[in-house]
Amino acid sequence: MLSRRNIRIKVLQSLFMMGRDPEVSAEEAVESYRQSLESSQKLYLFNLYSLIRTAQFAVEDTERKKAKYLPSEEDKKFSAKLYENEVLQSLAKQKALQELFEEMALDSLLEEDIARKYYKTFAKTQEYKDYVHKGEGIPAHREAVLSMYRILVKTEIFEESMEDHFATWEDDRSLIVGAVKKTIKALPQTPELYRTFRPDYEASVEFGEAMLEKVIEEESDLEGIIAPALENWDVERVANIDMILLKMALCEFMHFSSIPTKVTLNEYVEISKMYSTDKSKDFINGILDKLMKQLKEEGKIQKSGRGLQD
Repeated sequence: MLSRRNIRIKVLQSLFMMGRDPEVSAEEAVESYRQSLESSQKLYLFNLYSLIRTAQFAVEDTERKKAKYLPSEEDKKFSAKLYENEVLQSLAKQKALQELFEEMALDSLLEEDIARKYYKTFAKTQEYKDYVHKGEGIPAHREAVLSMYRILVKTEIFEESMEDHFATWEDDRSLIVGAVKKTIKALPQTPELYRTFRPDYEASVEFGEAMLEKVIEEESDLEGIIAPALENWDVERVANIDMILLKMALCEFMHFSSIPTKVTLNEYVEISKMYSTDKSKDFINGILDKLMKQLKEEGKIQKSGRGLQD
């Protein structure tokens, strides 16, 4: 579920760290990149764990309502199906997933009172009330779990919990939320979809790690290619983030033959919108377009594969 854009962003972050601290070695930058990938996986699993743990409080809520001295008709009809339904249980009963939760000690990151507050927040919604009294069948169960997650990620307490435990939450938020929703939508048919979140070797090593090492190795050469294209700009005046993006894009142009140049250019323009100034997208687009044409004329861009000879 980690896309190449996610990988590019993590490479960018490691290179930015090196730029801010000259004492950071290439080996440390690579290790930081690897740890960032691990952190994203743990963050995704923590979101799943939080979802399951939150739903478990439906059992406690049911017992409390049934134990009342004079339970109302509504109390009598209440059930713990938010947790006990086959959609959520298909995930909760995944032995390998539970082992991952335990291995990463995710229970230590989520206090019981916090999970209870998550549940109470969802329990107050009309969506939950309608589900408890009317929801039946897999589509209804799935929508209830999705609704619970959508509401949780909008709460301040959920945001604070993620930020407290994961420095990458702000950067990974959209990726993680999208991945969790995709996982829920695959239940109960494909409960093992969580296994696909970890990046494969090609994406994480052959692309991401290789790019990181190549940019570090060829930094002065890449800067030498960029400088003449800046025209009235000195290299020192270019924002650090923008310079890193230009170097990464050049590296991708010249060393990753299976990625179309237009894809590379568009990707770095989009990333600049996320991480740099308002004017950066036009600056990045203009410089990369110029360098792309120049490098093609010099024969330094060689793309292979069907449809890549552009």
